[in-house]
Amino acid sequence: MSYPAAPEPTEPSLAAKLIAEVAGTFLLVFALVGAATFSAVFGGDSNPLGIGFLGVALTLGLTVMIGAYAFGPISGGHFNPAVTLGLAAGGRFAWKDTVGYIVAQLVGGILGATAVFALASGGPEGFLDKAVAGGFVSNGFGQHSPGGFGIGSAIAAEIIITFLFLLVILSVTHVRAVHGFAPIAIGLTLTIMLLVTIPIDNASLNPARSIATAIYGGGDWLAQLWVFIVFPIVGALIAGFVYKFLFDSVKKLPAQN
Repeated sequence: MSYPAAPEPTEPSLAAKLIAEVAGTFLLVFALVGAATFSAVFGGDSNPLGIGFLGVALTLGLTVMIGAYAFGPISGGHFNPAVTLGLAAGGRFAWKDTVGYIVAQLVGGILGATAVFALASGGPEGFLDKAVAGGFVSNGFGQHSPGGFGIGSAIAAEIIITFLFLLVILSVTHVRAVHGFAPIAIGLTLTIMLLVTIPIDNASLNPARSIATAIYGGGDWLAQLWVFIVFPIVGALIAGFVYKFLFDSVKKLPAQN
């Protein structure tokens, strides 16, 4: 007796890919901003139950790992304009599709921040005002840096950290890499990168995340936003071009006579 062969897997439609990017970026921003807003310093000094920097970093790392497993098979699991552009620079993603992905990521990020804002509006008196006055988890430098670091440190951190993050992504998703473990490596790498950069500028690495929170932070946070759009992208593009030309090139063997 013969059985029909299993159907060949089909390529997801562009619409499905964009919806997956919206959903994944929503998940990322909602989890990060929610953890930082509601859980980071919960209880205050008298009853410290907050998760702190480590908890926020782990939240984002685990969320990216989960999102990559859940939505990666559909869209590739970028959830970040810098990742999309870095992958394109590395020859792993079509440049023609970058605009659609970036728009989807911006939509998902803004929706994620909006959901947290809506939840915060139902908090105790003054809770939302305090969150907004603190920048609503926005990125910043100078007086808006958690550790008081200047613009130079913020620029350097975003370039270096995003460069390293993209190198890891390109490496663990290479055809020669061990299959199935890429989301774990990417999530753990992101956790480490956040632990380095949260004290410097509240850790961007992702223009969609920075735009989403600055919209609600307003004022000076919007004025500093350009740093967290430009320099994560710079770091990602450098990583993509470096990886493509130095590590992912194919050397032709001399012809045999």
